[in-house]
Amino acid sequence: MMHIDFKNIKSNIVGPNNGLSDSELNAYINGYQHIIRDNEIEQRNGKLKFLDLPKQNVSEIEKLAKKYAGKFENFVVLGIGGSALGARALQTALCPPFYNLLSAKSRGNRPRLFILDNVDPDETNALLKLLDLKKTLFNVISKSGKTPETTAGFLLALDILKKAFGKKYREHLIITTDKDKGILRKFANDENIISFEVPNGVEGRYSVLSAVGLVPAAFVGINISKLLKGARNMAEACRKTSPQGNQAYLTALVNWLMDTKKGKNMLVMMPYSYALKDIADWFRQLWAESLGKKVDLQGKNVFTGPTPINALGVTDQHSQIQLYNEGPNNKLVVFLEVEKFRSTVKIPKIFKDPDMDFIQGKSFNKLINAEKKGTEIALTESKRPNYTIKLPNVSEETVGGLIYFWELVTAYSGKLYNVNAFNQPGVEAGKIATRELLTRK
Repeated sequence: MMHIDFKNIKSNIVGPNNGLSDSELNAYINGYQHIIRDNEIEQRNGKLKFLDLPKQNVSEIEKLAKKYAGKFENFVVLGIGGSALGARALQTALCPPFYNLLSAKSRGNRPRLFILDNVDPDETNALLKLLDLKKTLFNVISKSGKTPETTAGFLLALDILKKAFGKKYREHLIITTDKDKGILRKFANDENIISFEVPNGVEGRYSVLSAVGLVPAAFVGINISKLLKGARNMAEACRKTSPQGNQAYLTALVNWLMDTKKGKNMLVMMPYSYALKDIADWFRQLWAESLGKKVDLQGKNVFTGPTPINALGVTDQHSQIQLYNEGPNNKLVVFLEVEKFRSTVKIPKIFKDPDMDFIQGKSFNKLINAEKKGTEIALTESKRPNYTIKLPNVSEETVGGLIYFWELVTAYSGKLYNVNAFNQPGVEAGKIATRELLTRK
């Protein structure tokens, strides 16, 4: 189970202007604990459907992925936002690094995964020219079926597949969309195309543990049952504890207090593990779309929302840390640390030079965690608040737990900010404007 170290958000460490005293934090923990109960009541009443996803039966997805193993060389996701970021995060976290460059045997005869989540013509054209269509399966993902970027990709894929294979084009398509309505659901039913459902009441950015993320994950060999087991374990851990022991509640509260009481309106997620790099990217959408709102639940203009930033340790020590350390003190840094990596790489002893002795003979494993600790110390000494989430390893169980954890944190945060954490009117406004621009004469 993961562990969270909050010591560097305390006022005795980073000062009263930047940190919270124990008495201050305890007062808020007791004062807002009703949101835990409110969440549970809403879930029991059929709301917050994403919290029920860990209990689903995924045998049909697993059977299909097993059946198709070795049949296709490429699996292409056509989706955007929540229909793409989760799948990418799971691949980066749980497949071997450089997965797409491995031989078919090394991939366990699973397909390479490509995700087209943009409408850049050069990127789209280049990928489609590279792929052997006979060995390519497309997964079109859109709950509404009206997302313009996904619609464009779908129409292009459908056209080239029909031209290449005639009526057999169906063998190269999987559709993930609304259970009952929308053009993609009608198309899948009319054309007898394999399809999966985006559950009712599950918004895109909360859908990674549904068929939206699980289908691509299963096809590349990720054990999705273990992924959901990790999510269930996290749900149980948060449900069974007191407010002081509920890590998701404490994290939501700390983040909210740092923003609203201490002026830390930027939240930086910085994993010290390449495998977790795209988890931070997935989190960025979850946090921004859920909490960046013009109005509160009473309709009053509040223009609220912390700005999420994703960084990668140690890479961004050489691009962003200068700003975090000496620039405006308006950021809260969240480190993701991994206790045990899947590989151990030793640093050779080559030079007889005292300037090299500090690093020769050590391991990359020790180096990356020392770099994290060094960055943490530097930020703390500069009175920049930060906390660390430590995972024992990167596995299906820990990643499933981490995803569920941040979704629950976000749900709690919506209540703390008094906003609807499940709509995105600012996104819809852009879609409407795009449609109008395309239909103008």
